[in-house]
Amino acid sequence: MTGSADPAVIQTRGLSKRYGKVAALSDATITIPEGRISALIGPNGAGKTTLLLRLLAGQARPTGGEASVLGSPPGQEPAFLAGIGFLAQEIPLYRRLSAEDHIGIGAHLNSRWDSESVRDRLESLGIPLGQKVGTLSGGQRAQLALALTLAKRPRLLLLDEPVAALDPLARRQFLAHLAEAVAGGGMTAVLSSHLIADLERTCDHLILLAASHVQLCGDIDTLLAEHRVLIGPAKDTTAIERDHTLVQAVRTARQTTLLIRGNKPVTDPAFEASDVGLEELVLGYMGQHSAPAHLTAIGEGQ
Repeated sequence: MTGSADPAVIQTRGLSKRYGKVAALSDATITIPEGRISALIGPNGAGKTTLLLRLLAGQARPTGGEASVLGSPPGQEPAFLAGIGFLAQEIPLYRRLSAEDHIGIGAHLNSRWDSESVRDRLESLGIPLGQKVGTLSGGQRAQLALALTLAKRPRLLLLDEPVAALDPLARRQFLAHLAEAVAGGGMTAVLSSHLIADLERTCDHLILLAASHVQLCGDIDTLLAEHRVLIGPAKDTTAIERDHTLVQAVRTARQTTLLIRGNKPVTDPAFEASDVGLEELVLGYMGQHSAPAHLTAIGEGQ
């Protein structure tokens, strides 16, 4: 829970999904307030796509628990789908059609369609409206797909790894456009990605999944303020662990490094406390469930 006074666009309690004997998502309780860009982070197989695509978008029914999206249970009813925009890494565009063709199709299928917003955005980026989509660059196709998704004027935008295949400049342009759209008001976004540095520049809310469970959910600034890194000598840390939640400990023959959660002061003068960055926080929690080498690769966005 975030503790925010803003109304919740997404709220789940004990949400679970099993496929046979395999738990894809277990007992997930999250709240995403209106107007946030929420980063959905976790290793492959943690349950991100199950939560984001199948359950929140109404493409699958939960095995247990409940979810409220835009004030109602997710489903495939036209009224529900009208408020949802979805964009995945496999961008759903027709390569032989032009951007203008796609705008026309969208206008035919959506009653609240905003054709001019797409044209204005593409013209500002120098993306030709009449050129076949298959001849555009990957970054241009991603920008077109985002502009088309936003033209639906959704209240909630779900993005599943939409920038994974883009170069750094294309990613930054895409995420800047997303941030502008949310800042314009009336929309909330959930962005699934492994690229922590990009998420840190764009997102103000975090959902961290690992081992099919929610490890963290809340506003990023609040979560960072609740955590600290302690560095000190190799010694017993029972007193520190008694007053704080120990997230991760790295111990060598000479040094102890602790990631802790809690607001009480650390009274042991042998330990120096420092603030936590988003990457440190994410990797610390994921380190409870993965090998260190794997965490390093995820932190690098590979």
